[in-house]
Amino acid sequence: MQGVWLSLDAIFAIVGLVVGFVLYKWFSERKIGEARARAETLVREAERDADNRRKTADLDAKEAALKARSASEEEARRRQREIEQIEQRVLAKEEGLARKLDQLERRLTEFAAKERDLGAREKALGEKEGRLATALEEQKRKLETIAGLTAEEAKRQLLASLEEEARREAQLLAMRLEEEARETARVKAKEVLATTIQRLAPDYTVETAVSVLDLPSDDMKGRIIGREGRNIRALELHTGVDLIVDDTPEAVLISAYDPYRREIARQALQILIADGRIHPARIEEVVEKVKKEMDQHLREEGEKACFEVGVHGLHPELVKLVGRLRFRTSYGQNCLQHSKEVAWLAGMMAAEIRADAKLAKRMGLLHDIGKALTHEQEGSHPELSLQVLTKYNESPAVINAALCGHENVKAETIEAVLVEAADGVSAARPGARRDVLESYIKRLTKLEEIAMSYKGVEMCYAIQAGRELRVMTKADIVSDLDAHQLAKEISKRIEAEMQYPGHIKVVVIRETRAVEVAK
Repeated sequence: MQGVWLSLDAIFAIVGLVVGFVLYKWFSERKIGEARARAETLVREAERDADNRRKTADLDAKEAALKARSASEEEARRRQREIEQIEQRVLAKEEGLARKLDQLERRLTEFAAKERDLGAREKALGEKEGRLATALEEQKRKLETIAGLTAEEAKRQLLASLEEEARREAQLLAMRLEEEARETARVKAKEVLATTIQRLAPDYTVETAVSVLDLPSDDMKGRIIGREGRNIRALELHTGVDLIVDDTPEAVLISAYDPYRREIARQALQILIADGRIHPARIEEVVEKVKKEMDQHLREEGEKACFEVGVHGLHPELVKLVGRLRFRTSYGQNCLQHSKEVAWLAGMMAAEIRADAKLAKRMGLLHDIGKALTHEQEGSHPELSLQVLTKYNESPAVINAALCGHENVKAETIEAVLVEAADGVSAARPGARRDVLESYIKRLTKLEEIAMSYKGVEMCYAIQAGRELRVMTKADIVSDLDAHQLAKEISKRIEAEMQYPGHIKVVVIRETRAVEVAK
C-alpha cells in the first residue's frame, strides 16, 4: 500500500511539474508579448519624436541660414560702402598730390632761377672779397708804416694792456670782497669780544721776583740771621731762596724767580717767627712740614680754580697741577690767573656763537698745564702739556687746543680756535705782561727794518708798544693797489720771521700832495 502511495505522489508531482511548466510558458509568452507591444509603442513614439526634432532642426537651420545670409549681405554692403569711401579719399589725395606736384615743379623752376642768381652773386662777392683783402692788406701795411709797429707787436701790446687792466679789475674786486668779508667778520668779532670782555673784569696782579715778610720787630732780624749767619744759611739752603735782611724797618725780603719756593720760604718763616724757636734743626723740620702742606694747598688751589671756572671731572693729579700754576709766571703774568681768564673768555665766546662752552672752558684751563712742570722737567711747555694730558686720558680735542699755536699745530675744532683767540686777548691786553726792555727794543727795531726793506717806503714807525706798524710810502712809486699788496707782504714776513705775543697791525699810508703857490 505504501508503494501505491509513493507512485501516486510521483504522478502528482509530475503532473504538477507539467502544469507548472505550461503555466510558466504561458505567462512568459504573455509577458514577452506585452513587452513586445510596449517596445513597438516606444519605437513608434521615438520615431514620431525624432521626426518632430528633425523638423525643428531643419527649421532652426533654415532660420540660421537666413540670418547668416542677412548678416553676410549686410557686411558686404558695409564693406562696399567703406570701399567707396576709401576710393573717394584716394581720389582726393591723388588730386592733392597732383596739385603739390605742380607746386613743386614751379618751386624747382624758381629755385633753379634763384640758384643761377646766387651763383652770379657769389662770383661777384668773391671778386669783391679779393679786392677787399687786397685793400685791407694795403691798409695794414700803411698802418704799420705810420705806427712803426708790426701786427704781432701791436697784438702783444694790446694783450699786455688787456692783461694789466684785467689784473687791476681783479685786484679791485678782490679788495672789495675782502674788505666786505673783513668788515662783516670784524663787526661780529667785536660784538662777541665786547660782550665777553664786559662780562669779565678780574683783578690782576703782576708777580715779581721778591716777596716781603713783615716782622713783629727789628729784633727778629738778628734771630733770623743767627749766630755767624747759620740760621739764614740754613733757610736759604733748604728753601732755595735768597733772604735779604737790610735796613727796611720790620721787614725781610725773600728773593727768588720761582714763586713756589718763595711761598714755601714765606710760610716757613711765618711759622718760625710765631714759634720763636729758630735754629738749623728746627728750620729743616719746619721747611719739610711746609713742603708737605703745600701739596694739599696746591690741590685746594686747583679745586678752587676748577670751581670758579666751572670745570669738573679732572684727574686729581691734573687738579694739583692746575693749583701749581698759581706759583708760575710767564712774562710776569700769573699762569693760573691767565688760564682762568682764558677759560672764562673762551667759554663766553663759545656761548655767544652757540659752541660747546663747557669744552671751551676745559680747554682754556688746561691749555698751559705744561708750564707747571717746566721748572722740574726738560722740554717746552707744549711738549709737557701733551705728555701730561695724554697720561691722564684727556680728549684729543683738549690736547689739540693745548698744542694750538705751538709746533705748527692747527686747530681742529671751533672751541680750539676760541681758546687760541682768548689766549691772545688775555696775553696781549695792556698790563697783562711785562716785557724785557732789551727784547722789546729788538722787536721794534726788527719791525722797522722789515718795513724799510721794501721799495717805495719812505719811513715807518712802530707804535702802541710794538702792536701797530705804520708805514709811510712814496705816492709816485706806490699806487693804491700796491699799498694793499705791500701791507699783506709785510704782515706775512712779520709772521714768518718774528716771534711776538698777540697781533701786530700793519698800516700802509699813501699820501698824494698837490702844492701850488699863488703869486
